[in-house]
Amino acid sequence: MLFQDTYKTISEPVEAIFRDRGSKFLAYAYPVSSDSDIKPIVAKLKADHPKANHHCWAIRLGIDRSVFRVNDDGEPSGTAGRPILNTLLSKDITNTLVVVVRYFGGTLLGVPGLINAYKTATEMALAEASIIEKTINDIYTISFDYPQMNDVMRIIKDEQLQVLEQRSELNCSIQFSVRKTQIEVVMSKLNKLTGAKIRYDYSG
Repeated sequence: MLFQDTYKTISEPVEAIFRDRGSKFLAYAYPVSSDSDIKPIVAKLKADHPKANHHCWAIRLGIDRSVFRVNDDGEPSGTAGRPILNTLLSKDITNTLVVVVRYFGGTLLGVPGLINAYKTATEMALAEASIIEKTINDIYTISFDYPQMNDVMRIIKDEQLQVLEQRSELNCSIQFSVRKTQIEVVMSKLNKLTGAKIRYDYSG
C-alpha cells in the first residue's frame, strides 16, 4: 500500500439527536487535534447538560487507526464508546471527537438497543458534518544567511510550500510545511543551498 498523505476529518462541530423509547441521545462531533481537547469539551457538555445520565465519547486521532480512546461513562461496557468509535472507523474519519449525551427515559434499552442508539446518534451527527480531506505535512525550519533569501523563497514558491513563520534579520529562518509526498524533492533542492541548516520540527 502506498503511503497515504491525506486524511478525512470534519470541518466544524455538528450535533444531532436520536430518540428511542423515551431516551434522548444527543450526539456532538468536534474536529480535534489532540486528546488534550477531550477534557474541556466533555466538561462543557456536562455543564450544559447537568441532568443527563451519561456523557459517553470516542476519539480517533492520527492517520492510522492506532490512536483512539473510548469512554462508556457508566453504560454497560462496550455499548457506548465502542459503537461511537466504530462509526468513526467505518466512515474513515479521524482527528474527531464524538460525545453522546444520554437522557434516560425510564425504559431499559438492553445491550443491542444501546449499541444501536449510540451508533445511530453518531451516524446522524456525522451526516450533518462536512467532511474534508487534509494533507499530512511535516514542519521544518530552515536557517540561512540573508543573501540566500531569494534562493530560499524561489524554492518555497516553486514547490508551493506553506510558510508558517518567518524571521528576516542578518540570520534568517523560515518555518514551512511540506506534504509528506513532496519531502524528497524539496529537501534535495534546499540541501543544495550552501550553509543553510534544515531542522525537522514535527508532523501535523
